[in-house]
Amino acid sequence: MPPKKRQKADPSPPPSSSAPQPSSPPPPPPAPAMISRALRMSYRIGRGETGVLTFEPYKSALLPLWRFRTPAIARTSSQALWARFEGYGAQGDFVGMDMCRKFIQMGMTRAKRYANHAGGRKYDRRGLEAGEKGTRELPRSEGHEGREEKAEASEVFKEVWGWCRGHEGYARLKAEFVKEQKEWDRERKAEGKGKQGGGTAASES
Repeated sequence: MPPKKRQKADPSPPPSSSAPQPSSPPPPPPAPAMISRALRMSYRIGRGETGVLTFEPYKSALLPLWRFRTPAIARTSSQALWARFEGYGAQGDFVGMDMCRKFIQMGMTRAKRYANHAGGRKYDRRGLEAGEKGTRELPRSEGHEGREEKAEASEVFKEVWGWCRGHEGYARLKAEFVKEQKEWDRERKAEGKGKQGGGTAASES
């Protein structure tokens, strides 16, 4: 049975007057997950930013837009990612929307890490007892160069991340995606069992 046609995300303006207002709509970004169902179903939402730097071709399409060195750069970056978020939503592409959300969230968390730790280094294995596994979280540093800039950049991304989470079209497409993926996984599992059963029958004949 062919999958039902996916609806586009309803426009859901962010709850802030600082939302970017482009003079003309940008051209819609390519949405490969809408062409290939196998690609779409291979995507996993996961926790937080899971897969943001590995899921192609979206990673390569969005990574050049992601920057957080200064508040001004963070604003430009977050607005570009928000425009892509809405562009994917206009095509009903949840995968594209969620990848944008992950990049925006990563801008928030990475900038925050640099605000809390000089050089952005949060964990260290040095200082562990011999044979001890894992990492040790470094203490937060105070007054290091760029701390205030990175904290502000983190807040810029945090606001746009909130727009993503509150977007009605995103929430609806997410629910549809999760339902479709559960059905897909169930079908693949049943196919696998069928092949195993067929192989057993053939070996017994």
